[in-house]
Amino acid sequence: MNHAPDRLLPDDDAQRAQLHNEVHARPPARIRLPALVIYVAVLNEGISREQECAHLRRLPGQQDLTPDQLQGNFLRLRFEGYTVKWERHTEFTRYSIVQPLPAQAALGASDPDLTGELVVAPAWLRDIPGRTIAAIQLAMAQADISVPETTMAQARRWFGGRTVVASVMGNNGHSWAVTDFQLREDGFERMLVLAPPTTTETRAGRISQRLLELETYRLMALRGLPVAKGLGPMLGEAEGRLADITARLEYKSASEQELLDTLVALAARIERATAEHDYRFAATRAYDTLVSQRLAELREQPVAGTQTVGEFMQRRLSPAMATVAATAQRLMSLSERVARTSALLRTRVDIATEAQNQQLLEKLTRGQELQLRLQTTVEGLSIAAISYYVVSLLLYAVKAVKAAGVPLNVEIATGALIPLVLWAVWRTTRRIHQKLRNRA
Repeated sequence: MNHAPDRLLPDDDAQRAQLHNEVHARPPARIRLPALVIYVAVLNEGISREQECAHLRRLPGQQDLTPDQLQGNFLRLRFEGYTVKWERHTEFTRYSIVQPLPAQAALGASDPDLTGELVVAPAWLRDIPGRTIAAIQLAMAQADISVPETTMAQARRWFGGRTVVASVMGNNGHSWAVTDFQLREDGFERMLVLAPPTTTETRAGRISQRLLELETYRLMALRGLPVAKGLGPMLGEAEGRLADITARLEYKSASEQELLDTLVALAARIERATAEHDYRFAATRAYDTLVSQRLAELREQPVAGTQTVGEFMQRRLSPAMATVAATAQRLMSLSERVARTSALLRTRVDIATEAQNQQLLEKLTRGQELQLRLQTTVEGLSIAAISYYVVSLLLYAVKAVKAAGVPLNVEIATGALIPLVLWAVWRTTRRIHQKLRNRA
């Protein structure tokens, strides 16, 4: 009997298995040529897994499907002759149906009908929960691609004579990818992959995954373009208002409170726009990076007389991404300029406040000086009053001494005591003030 070996490692982190298995979370399909892939990507905002599970349960034999089976964000359902793949991402959910390519849609046909022999009911596709962002019919046909002129002519005929772009994929030119990037009346766009009969199922699966992801990420990246265009007028108006505020601040043609109210309203408007659209701009950058990665993985080579898929896509995608990036930078720059203007206004308010405080201190100082003068005057009067009362008391004392038989001149004696009394009262008052100052 084989026993599990003793564990040689510390306990696993709670997320170790999940993070390790993420590399296997969405394995590419194994596709046997010739094949037709019906692909639909829908925005899943407000759509729960329970709703998507309920829709998948409408497929044959899937009545027992539970939402728990969808927690891994990937599910492949196998049926007789076809497969259905469900993948949930942050903003969108992808449904891929892989079925045999109808015989009438093989290479050599002219603008073939790809919806007449669907293995799922058209109503099932129509009722997918969400809003369609990408819908692609990817035909993968076997072909001899050794003669480029013949292959290109057959591909153009398959697209009904429309203008197409094409790429030879792989360093060794293992297959071709052809498309016209046009939406048809049924809402789908078409792609055609031409590969020799020796192409393996795993390679065919990787090719389909890269092409489908490439177009999906391109469309998701472009979702930031309408937002950027919509913000243009608001940013222009905000920049004009900020310039006006700065000019009024420079020439002191408005009060601080008026400038502050205007600047706060402008800052709030900019911050609201940032909060509403910053995620969209960040997502656009991320999707654009994924587009570049998928194009690099194709390792395209040109076909004489036509643009490659990557050249055609980047020629139109790059200006859009530049517009989004410029708008995001413009919004960030405007926010920073508002912050700098706020700092200038705050400095002006601080200087004005300091001037007011200085004036207040000067008034307080003058008041204290007046108070000190008044206090000195009052103290002088107090000494005189106290001395008067003390001399009056001493007058009675002198009269009493004279009445007792001591020969004294009352007026002379009292007059002689007045300087002594004044000095004693003044001296006593000084000592009291000195003690109070020492305590303070």
